[in-house]
Order: sequence, then C-alpha cells, then structure tokens
Amino acid sequence: MTAAPAPLRGARPLVSYLELAGLPSAVRWARRHTRDVLSAWGIERNAVETVELLVSELVTNAVRHARVPEGAVTYLDLAEVRRISLTLRLRRDRVSVEVWDSDSRPPAVKEQDLDAEGGRGLFLVATLSKEWGYYHPPMGGKVVWCVVTFCAVQREPYTWVEQTRG
Repeated sequence: MTAAPAPLRGARPLVSYLELAGLPSAVRWARRHTRDVLSAWGIERNAVETVELLVSELVTNAVRHARVPEGAVTYLDLAEVRRISLTLRLRRDRVSVEVWDSDSRPPAVKEQDLDAEGGRGLFLVATLSKEWGYYHPPMGGKVVWCVVTFCAVQREPYTWVEQTRG
C-alpha cells in the first residue's frame, strides 16, 4: 500500500485568515470557510469535519464574548460589534486553528454535567485535538488555539497561481 503524499511539500505552512463580526452568524461562516479552505488544501473529509466542529466551538465562545446587543439589532448597533478572527495553518500532517477575540479572560473548561445543554465546547476541543491552549497577543484580547493531526490527504492541494498583467 502506498502512503498518500504529504499535503505540504515546502517548509512554509499554508495559511488562511478570516475576520468576522462577532455575531451569531459568524459561526456558520467560519465553518463554511474552514470546509472550503481545508478541502482546497486536500485534507481528508474526516479531518475536515473534526476541524469544522472545533472551529464551531471556538468561534461560538468568541461570539459569546463579543458583547452582541440583545434583541433586535439596528444598523447603528452593528458599529459597536467587536470583531473576531480565525486563522487556519496547514503544516505537513497537522492543521492549527487560532481564534482571536477581544476579551482577555482565559477560557475555562467546565465540569461536565450529563444533563447540561451547553458548556461542552472546550471539553470537545480538548478531547478531539492533539493539543490546545491560549495566549494573550500584544494587540490585546486572547487567542484560543488547537492542533488537529491527520494521516492522509484526499488529493493534491490546490495550487494558487498569481496572474500578472502585462
């Protein structure tokens, strides 16, 4: 049996960066972006689904700290919504996920209650990722990150070609 080719041949990682408004819809857009980017990079479907789930959990937590106004939101309210960002990095057999929000409070894994409807996000991140953590970047806020490893790729990663105007 032949091993699948490594998704990255060079030493430099593939990187994707996305900024989102800290609104509930950010979770859906972050998941879609993750699925599209990882598929273009040639990541196997099971790994894509795992990373998608972890992105969903981390972005959901970031949205909670974005201080979205309650109830009906007007256009002027949107000017006050804080932004969040998602960074995906592919390095050989691993994808790292980084989600930034402006709240500097560290993430806290909650005690798991079987009857609880929520509060399992970081527990899932800790369970499904190889490692995870957080740090405080110089610009403020915090970045919560995790790393997912995988064994094979579906196909060769998409190669971006720069076009020049002559």
